[in-house]
Amino acid sequence: MSESVPVRVFPSLDESIVQTSLDAAGFVPASEERYRKLERDAHRSLDEANVAREGRRTWIVPGRIEVLGKHVDYAGGRSLLCAVDRGIVLVASPRTDRRVVLRDARRRESMAVSLDPSPFPSSQAPLPWAVYPRTVARRLEHNFGAQVVGADIALASNLPPAAGVSSSSALVVGLTLALSALSDLTNDPRWATALVPRTKLAGYVGALENGADYGVLAGERGVGTLGGAQDQTAILCCAPGMLSVFGWAPVRHERSVVWPTDHVFVIAVSGVVAAKTGAARERYNNVARLAHHVVHAWNARGGTARTLADAFRQAAGGDVIDDVPTALLEATELATNEQFTTEQMHARLYQFYNESWRFVPAAAEQLANRDLDAFGATVAASQRGAEVALNNQIVETVQLVSIAKELGAVAASAFGAGFGGSVWAMVRESDAERFASRWRDRYVKVYPHASHRVQVFSTQPSAPAFEAI
Repeated sequence: MSESVPVRVFPSLDESIVQTSLDAAGFVPASEERYRKLERDAHRSLDEANVAREGRRTWIVPGRIEVLGKHVDYAGGRSLLCAVDRGIVLVASPRTDRRVVLRDARRRESMAVSLDPSPFPSSQAPLPWAVYPRTVARRLEHNFGAQVVGADIALASNLPPAAGVSSSSALVVGLTLALSALSDLTNDPRWATALVPRTKLAGYVGALENGADYGVLAGERGVGTLGGAQDQTAILCCAPGMLSVFGWAPVRHERSVVWPTDHVFVIAVSGVVAAKTGAARERYNNVARLAHHVVHAWNARGGTARTLADAFRQAAGGDVIDDVPTALLEATELATNEQFTTEQMHARLYQFYNESWRFVPAAAEQLANRDLDAFGATVAASQRGAEVALNNQIVETVQLVSIAKELGAVAASAFGAGFGGSVWAMVRESDAERFASRWRDRYVKVYPHASHRVQVFSTQPSAPAFEAI
């Protein structure tokens, strides 16, 4: 049976960096012990590389659940989020040269990145996850120069990879926090100007990942995805025992609601990889390109929108949005091409409107009032929108949602970028263990090919990323 997470108040979002002890972070004992084991594994990896113990520092970086808010962050919408009680532990210490050496303690893989530009290609065989540390190191050096120091970093993770729980963004966040702390970047005037409060830091890490400029901090190549800052914000800015509503472009915290402590999230990893590389990345980016195409269509008719949310406000003549504006629908009718039909653009407009102005605010209010039946209905409507308008669902995640509802879940939804990944279900804590077992068994009977990759685990809204002191 799952254990209730005590509500723990973390530092205000006005502070960009969180430091606390592991035993004061509000984890239930089982979660805390899992993190301690990861920390031991990371230390052991550095020990084996003869890295001195003196000067080592530790960061705890969770995954996240996108409760609602499917493909809205880069478009300026609104999401309902929380962190989970599983994640990545990074242990790091500074080096005397300008190399970042990263070791994965569990995969027993390693790679190095030079902070100094070189005309010669790396002699190392590329690892599947190498793009993330290279992107972080390159962007920090580009923005903060020689102040960025080399580091020995070991990581250990209990997040399922490429499963929609943001393992890749957790790695990017963790590396950014570790290298920034070791390099004392928080005392740089540019940090104080651009990256405080913590919502701004989250926006920066999102820009770091997608390659965009962030205020005075110029962009770099990024990892190749056209995402926003949703994952990074959930990882850095959510709070234990709470679900948080965030708006996007720029990142802004709108409200938090208490999660019912007699319920838990049960996460089912479908076993279908949701990688943001190769063909999968192109499918993900195409959903984003559709939103960008609608913005271009609006601007071609005289608009000046930067995001889809801007286009809504301009077409509606203000901040009150009570439907998809007719002018926006008409603009898209003139922008049909071989890639995007009018039907696709209209479906995307209604999905974005429903998710950002109807479902997210309604769900937060329903949880605040403990109206769980209404919450379940709102989540179901959001899931239908993803299936019909985003076309990012696969038969496995749709089936997981269906089975969860048949087994009595209050609500269930796929989450993450789509095209694979995971589904969350809200169930009573007292039923969680039995529910998880039955959910997995029913699923693998239908999809036996995924049985060796399926994972099912329980969590409650948990602590954001912090340095363990």
